Amino acid sequence: MNGAVTTPGGRMAALARAELTLFGRSRGSVLTALLVPLALPFTLRSATAEMDLAEAGLTVGLVLLPASIGFSLLFAVYGTLVAVYTSRREELVLKRLRTGELRDAEIMAGAALPAVVTGLAQSLLLVAGCALLLDLPTPQAPHLAVLGLLLGLPLCAALAAATSAMTRTVESAQVTTLPLVFGSMIGSGIAVPLELLPDRVASVCELLPLSPVITLVRGGWTGSLSGFEALGAAATALAWTGVAVFAVRRWFRWEPRR
Repeated sequence: MNGAVTTPGGRMAALARAELTLFGRSRGSVLTALLVPLALPFTLRSATAEMDLAEAGLTVGLVLLPASIGFSLLFAVYGTLVAVYTSRREELVLKRLRTGELRDAEIMAGAALPAVVTGLAQSLLLVAGCALLLDLPTPQAPHLAVLGLLLGLPLCAALAAATSAMTRTVESAQVTTLPLVFGSMIGSGIAVPLELLPDRVASVCELLPLSPVITLVRGGWTGSLSGFEALGAAATALAWTGVAVFAVRRWFRWEPRR
């Protein structure tokens, strides 16, 4: 065996390459991960244009840009990885991997790398597309947008592994992912900005897993977030990531659920 593969980075890279090959063979997964997040944001454009955005200091572009990144995280990363983890577990791939040099964390991370890289690349592409098509202003605090995306990628990967622990089959993943997907679309500021919701409702929705990511990305463009608000959003994202990691360690199964 090549000595490079015996390092943690080499082992994860080898696993990621194998996972990428398997991912490319599934046309349904490729379609869901690549095309759906690119198309969905622009289906919201007409509905977004009818919202009273000026009162909240927003524009159509400032709504659709964070929404597009949210869709990418939900479909390209979260939804894809729930199916990946569940499929590999049911096919005994994860069990076989554990008998080799790979550690548990390396298996989870290596399997997630293709989806995470896809989500990152797709988000950058969507930012460029929204900037060109929606006349976006220059970001006032780009570091917040970068922070939001960098927090969102591992968060969605960890949530996917936790959801997989409750998912019996790849087919049932279409059901077990619905609560987070629809909850995030409705309550995390993707379809409707939190700024347009009643204060009490918005305060609750701010605690949803994907809300801090959307808040930070939008705040990166508007520059409206205070340091305290940005810190609170980052802390919420990290807390959800910690909860998801705990759930994976506690309940994730490495053998088929029968």
